[in-house]
Amino acid sequence: MRKKVTAVLLLFILAVFGLWWWHAGKKVPAAVSPVVPSEKLHVTASGYVAYTLLKQIGGDRLEISMLVPPGTEPHSFEPTPGSIIAVSESDLFVYVSPRVEPWVKDILRGITGVNTLEAGPCLKDQDPHVWMTPYGALDMAKRIEKALSKTDPAGKTYYSERYKQFEQEIKALHDAFGRDLADCQSRAVVHVGHLAFGNLAHTYGLEFRALTGTSHQGEHSVQKLADLVRFIRKNKVQAVFTEEMVASDLADTVAQETNVRVLPLYTVEEVSKTDFDSGVTYGDYMRRNLHNLKEGLKCRV
Repeated sequence: MRKKVTAVLLLFILAVFGLWWWHAGKKVPAAVSPVVPSEKLHVTASGYVAYTLLKQIGGDRLEISMLVPPGTEPHSFEPTPGSIIAVSESDLFVYVSPRVEPWVKDILRGITGVNTLEAGPCLKDQDPHVWMTPYGALDMAKRIEKALSKTDPAGKTYYSERYKQFEQEIKALHDAFGRDLADCQSRAVVHVGHLAFGNLAHTYGLEFRALTGTSHQGEHSVQKLADLVRFIRKNKVQAVFTEEMVASDLADTVAQETNVRVLPLYTVEEVSKTDFDSGVTYGDYMRRNLHNLKEGLKCRV
């Protein structure tokens, strides 16, 4: 009887061992890939507009570098050979448009075999600052989502979900601008800077006057400055706006001549080192703009 039990036990052990050996020899299916790949997509952004929208849509799947350093005026940036090398080693290069960044043409001529995206195209007679309305930025984000999905098909669902989240933020931002700027003592946005906010003013029924053209290279003659001072006095404007990254000399001169406040507006294309390090987003900048417009125009909310 004991021999029979021993034989049965031995057969059982051999069966268990054989089953273990058979499973060990098989390939175990790999676990589902995480959302964030081990190797991130390497994307180069021209400047902060492209950079912040890429972060918004691409999140942790991207490793993003930016050509225009924080604290640098983007219109007059001059690319170096290192800039072309950085773009050449990227999986994707995203820029706004040659209208806003004329130096991008030199980059594009110097690279081959790199996916590129013009995220903010515009017609020749249009204001090229297309992102300065919430839905203009959303259009850019949609182009970025499509480009990322094409370059990195495995992340398509991830990019789509992040775009939808951004879309909700944009809708809330647009509603806030429309509501908060509906009833103001003044509707004249006098900007001692370049024509970056024309699209924003037009969208929300404001009158926009700027000292220079669509880039910082525009001329601001004494005559233009005098005309601006006369407009402020005639229309009893209580505040003028300027760009944070632009020298305050002109705005201070206008303020002294007219006894008005000076408030900053943010173009998003220029970013200070502090804001860059803090990860200030497109939405953050636009909420700052809304707050200062409400203050300067004396809006009733």
